[in-house]
Amino acid sequence: MNLPNKLTMVRIILIPVVAILLLMAPEHGWPLWLSAGLSFGAAAITDALDGSIARKRGLITDFGKLMDPVADKLLVTAALVCLVASGLCSAWVLIIVLAREFLITSIRMVAVTKGTVIAANIWGKLKTVIQIAAIVTVIVCQFALSLLGDLGLLDLSVGVGAIISTVACWLSEGMLWISAAITLISGAVYAIDARHLFKDM
Repeated sequence: MNLPNKLTMVRIILIPVVAILLLMAPEHGWPLWLSAGLSFGAAAITDALDGSIARKRGLITDFGKLMDPVADKLLVTAALVCLVASGLCSAWVLIIVLAREFLITSIRMVAVTKGTVIAANIWGKLKTVIQIAAIVTVIVCQFALSLLGDLGLLDLSVGVGAIISTVACWLSEGMLWISAAITLISGAVYAIDARHLFKDM
């Protein structure tokens, strides 16, 4: 197994670690938020590295073509499921992400039956970047709030502390909904590009 594929496998192995930490973090505070952030960040970095190394070194394989996007989807979906379970993400954001993936998978299956390949585009890549950025934003905000509260530096229920807490929540929710919007747009672009596949159906 070459280096890019090993990095992809590392990302897949990190997914349950990230999920467990995200589920435990709300109850156990900033140490687990920090651990979750580092684990998710490491997984996200492997996403950037594996494709870049594969292209530069000519190590592109069928395994990589298949598993790299699958690993991306599993990482993002697992993180969102955990955030929804913790009440830190609207279920609608998760539903939008899952619906988009179902749509694109269906389109690609139809394309395969017709001997056509639906290539990735800039919207798909942007979607992944924004989704990861949104999840990182939530983790960082929760880590900061938890740390400030535990250290007694701010009372997050009144005054300046309450304002900071509210802004952090708005920032997290805003990023999640921006990621949902980009996800919708990317799905629509794929569907429009593939509309010719359904003309004779």
